[in-house]
Amino acid sequence: MKTNTIVFRSRLLPISFRLKKRVPIVLLIIILTTLTAMVMNTSFGEYPIPPLAVIQTVLGIDTGNADYAFVINTLRLPRTLTACLVGMALAISGTIMQGITRNPLADPGIIGINAGASLAAVSLIVLLPNLPAGVLPVAAFGGALIASLLIYLLAWNRGTHPVRLILIGVGIASVAGAFTNLLVTFGDINNVSQALVWLAGSVYGRSWEQLFSLLPWLIVFIPLALANAPQLNVLNLGEETAKGLGSKVEWQRSFLLLISAALSGAAVATAGTIGFVGLIAPHIARQLVGNIHEGLIPVAAITGAMIVVIADFLGRILFAPIEIPCGIVTAVIGAPYFVYLLIRTRRK
Repeated sequence: MKTNTIVFRSRLLPISFRLKKRVPIVLLIIILTTLTAMVMNTSFGEYPIPPLAVIQTVLGIDTGNADYAFVINTLRLPRTLTACLVGMALAISGTIMQGITRNPLADPGIIGINAGASLAAVSLIVLLPNLPAGVLPVAAFGGALIASLLIYLLAWNRGTHPVRLILIGVGIASVAGAFTNLLVTFGDINNVSQALVWLAGSVYGRSWEQLFSLLPWLIVFIPLALANAPQLNVLNLGEETAKGLGSKVEWQRSFLLLISAALSGAAVATAGTIGFVGLIAPHIARQLVGNIHEGLIPVAAITGAMIVVIADFLGRILFAPIEIPCGIVTAVIGAPYFVYLLIRTRRK
């Protein structure tokens, strides 16, 4: 009997993975599209650089123009790479969130995790502006983690339920948003201006320092997300079925929530609140490769990277020389898409 899935089993570790046969092809296409978008984003600007020169400079090949190396390596490449990594983090966080809640409308920005990270980060920007940049991801992760714990504890009633997690999360998001607005209203005008730009969601002016502050979080938590992909498959079968298969549902759900909070918090700390990426990217990936999370997570990650890079590129070219934060571009695209998903879900 023919099957459209491939099973990988490790001889050293007690793990196995299932992949749709089309996952490698889909991944290759999305990676090539994302790389093209990254080259275009690095090429465009007040000082235009030919795409071929961008590729040569990144690969260390001499182009005969010393200005290219400075503009690309110092100004544009860190920004583009940051957009790529932030998109990956948000997409994986959203994929996990939709998996543990079994709700296609779940997203870290909708159920309060991003709001907790934003509150912690804005508190630092407004109240303690002189702290080094490396502290911001830690604070944002702490805010995301506290929001996650509050959601989990308040939703607990002899266990948790996906619907309760979402409803409590929406309430936590509203409370955190109110405190964030309070800080913005009464804070110092210079610090508040910086916080408002950050809240719009942007990778403008991001440097290697901020990129390297984000990188360790992804190195740790993306492999953890991939390693727990089979558990997401089990949780998607329903709580009773998962328990019947021997899964420790509450422990797995809380651990996956921690991974989602870490990735979301690190992304928010680096680029602000870029909304709807964690909602859109998993849906696109699901349409391409199905619901098996071993393939869904990497496809969603690259899709999220592609969305943020393209959003940043569009924000730079649509009203040049004025730049629109990429968070506004994703919101313009994501809000109608969210309404579409809501209507489609109600019809089912």
